[in-house]
Amino acid sequence: MFKMKQLSTTLPDANYLVVGLGLSGYSSARFLLRHGYRCRVQDTRDLPPYLARLRDEFDTLEFQAGPVTPELAAWTDVLVVSPGISVRREDLLEAAAAGKTLLGDIELFAQLVDKPVVAITGSNGKSTVTTLVGEMIRHDERAVAVGGNLGTPALDLLEIEADYYVLELSSYQLETTSSLQPRVAALLNLCEDHLDRYDSYTDYVDTKQRVFHNAAIRVSNQDDALTQHDRNDVRFSLDPLSDAEFRLVDDGAYWLAHRGEPWLPVDRLGISGRHNWANALAAMAIAQRLGISREAIVSALQEFRGIAHRSQWVAEVDGIEWINDSKATNVGAALASIEGRDRPVILIAGGQSKGADMTVMIDSIRQKVKQVLLLGEDAERLQQAWQGATEIELVDNMRSAVLRARQLAEHGDCVLLAPACASFDMYPKFEARGDDFMQCVRELIDVG
Repeated sequence: MFKMKQLSTTLPDANYLVVGLGLSGYSSARFLLRHGYRCRVQDTRDLPPYLARLRDEFDTLEFQAGPVTPELAAWTDVLVVSPGISVRREDLLEAAAAGKTLLGDIELFAQLVDKPVVAITGSNGKSTVTTLVGEMIRHDERAVAVGGNLGTPALDLLEIEADYYVLELSSYQLETTSSLQPRVAALLNLCEDHLDRYDSYTDYVDTKQRVFHNAAIRVSNQDDALTQHDRNDVRFSLDPLSDAEFRLVDDGAYWLAHRGEPWLPVDRLGISGRHNWANALAAMAIAQRLGISREAIVSALQEFRGIAHRSQWVAEVDGIEWINDSKATNVGAALASIEGRDRPVILIAGGQSKGADMTVMIDSIRQKVKQVLLLGEDAERLQQAWQGATEIELVDNMRSAVLRARQLAEHGDCVLLAPACASFDMYPKFEARGDDFMQCVRELIDVG
């Protein structure tokens, strides 16, 4: 069991208010209460999803539904704000103006962790790179705990004896984090995303760049200038002609290479697509800087088969490939997914576009996509943005999209779910959307 250290930047007898009782809020409240801190919980919902579970464990739990009232704010010294909640919310701004400390679970983790931390962010690919780095460390026979925005909440990881902690971090988590000191920090790529939460794209980029604060080693993408910190970055690139330390080399076939030395041909990677070549190079850079052996890195690259809902192969029947990339919830991820295919694409897309500029996808759709099937809240907005690039149809639901895709698909095609949008108009989360797609495909082609 992790031995609790005293939180360094807050009062030892502080009153903590956990704001929002989703998974990270539940983790934060559980952690503070288990270690003897005075903690109350607030959520705007009367019955948030983890309330019953928390009450079962702590029968004296104090919970308040609704906004953070002046009375609750007066009791509180530190508000632990869940990442899904904007710190620009009016009641939180009022609490901050009154001198209260606002932070998140990653900031609590940062004040308590005493082993090397890897922090990984980016608009796309961060879950794949985070998981892959964890696998590289395991292949080197070292103990690792992987989580954060992916899977296990950061504070729960502290209960695992580990040599390294590898965290995927969202921009929301970085907003409320100031004292994390990563051994290695990586910013993989940037594209328009979450513009419904940020004042501008510049605001979003600046928030992502916070991952580099206090980092000993910074890994950035030479092909994306906005990811770069300074000339001391360790850089990766898909351009064989670049001078990036980790890049592709081309000797008639592409290889992943370090300083021009080929390590692994891309056709022996366990994951496919050019976007995953970039993910592999980023993971190589991070692991190599941690001191992980080349043998362990290469072995993990060959064995890793990817993560569910991220360019996940579902089936191939009658020469038609079906791919679930439900995690492609923004323009950049959808572009990478489309451009990573080596077959003509029938694209299933749509949902909540979060204010992103969808017109940037026109060229790729024109070149790679033979048909688009659109569903969800912003289907007509996407149809207007992509008009003239290819054939476009609107469908009512996922089942209709899959049925229509099967009618349109020919031998050698790829039917790709890469929505370029969030899922919340139709599904509770992107995983549910991907599961629905896969279930519809399996029922249609009867692959079990």
